[in-house]
Order: sequence, then structure tokens, then C-alpha cells
Amino acid sequence: MSNILVVEDSERIASFIVKGLQSHGYQVTYTPNGEDALKLSAAAEFDLVILDIGLPGIDGFAVLEQLRGSGNEVPVIVLTARDSVDNTVASFEGGADDYMSKPFSFEELLARVRRRISTPGEVVTETTLSHKDIVLDLRTRRVSAAGIDHDLTAREFTMLEFFLRHAGQVLSREQILSRVWGFDHDPGSNVVDVYIRYLRQKLGNDSIQTVRGMGYRLG
Repeated sequence: MSNILVVEDSERIASFIVKGLQSHGYQVTYTPNGEDALKLSAAAEFDLVILDIGLPGIDGFAVLEQLRGSGNEVPVIVLTARDSVDNTVASFEGGADDYMSKPFSFEELLARVRRRISTPGEVVTETTLSHKDIVLDLRTRRVSAAGIDHDLTAREFTMLEFFLRHAGQVLSREQILSRVWGFDHDPGSNVVDVYIRYLRQKLGNDSIQTVRGMGYRLG
């Protein structure tokens, strides 16, 4: 059984993560602060660390720096509300293996976890998703459409990944909100329509079809 350390100071978010991971068969150790995270990492061997950046006291960047400085190469997925290029770069330069912005859906987190560690008998080889002329690289989070490469924001990436995993299916606004914005989504928001427009600008106007009264479908 894979053992995951979750370092998150928000009790609500931590509970969301811990319960979800445990329901999928992972053993989870939880701490809300960086000091204890370093002590736990020194005392036990973990298969993965899910690390919040905005921790009290020693923040996530300092925890990551000390982990790597001690020679600990455990895979680390960084969580942060600081959704900016500078923080993404800082996370990877500090030794993070992956990066997620809050809020997020558990399904997205689980997919990232599975790409970093595998359960017994499971081999993780998926690196791209594709449909027609759209190819999404799961490692670089870049998309190629009609041979043209585009960068994606965190939300655009998650939404497109969801569409590609359900190509041809009609996805409702509620499904998309839950998947892309997770535990913090607003059912009355029009943000889905806004991000559909962003994706169409990069993929082509006919790439995502509107199904009146039902939702959207990757064409």
C-alpha cells in the first residue's frame, strides 16, 4: 500500500484530500505544518508528498528546499492558491514534481497522484491524450491543435483533459464546474462559458460544441 504524506494547514481541504485518497486505497499521514512534515519525512519513508505552499511558520518552499537538500527524492505535488507563472517556476526549480492551483477537483489530484506512484500491478504509462487533431501533453501541459502548439493555464488544462477523457460525451456545466473547480465551485457561475471560449480560441471555434439545454461536447 502506497504511503502519502499530506501537508496542508486548511482542515477542510486536508479532510477533502485525505478522505478521497483513503477511499482509493492509499495510506495517508497528515500534518498541518512544515516543521512536523520535515520530522515525519525524516522518520518514515513516503511514496509521495502533497505539499501546500502557504503553510504557517516554515512555508512549503522551505520544506521542499530542506527535503531536497537532505537528499530526499520523494515525489512532491505542490498545492498553492498563488496561481502565477513565478510560483510555478519556483516550485519546479525547488524540486517539485508537479503543481496544482487551488481550488481543484479530487479527480484531477488523483490522476496526478497515480502518475507519480502506482498501486501493485498498475503501470502508469499515459503521457498524452488525443482526439482528432488535438493532442494534450500531460507532462508539459501544452496542447497541439492542427499542428499548432499552445500554452494552457491550469484551468484550461484541467478542462481540456476532462473533455478529452470523455470525448464525444455531453458534459453539463455542473459536471465541468465540479471537475475543474472542485470543492469551491459556484453552481451559479458563468465561468464555464468563459473558459469554453478561451479553449475555442486555441483549439478552433468548432472544437467544442454547445448542446442546447444540456452542456458541451468535444466534437
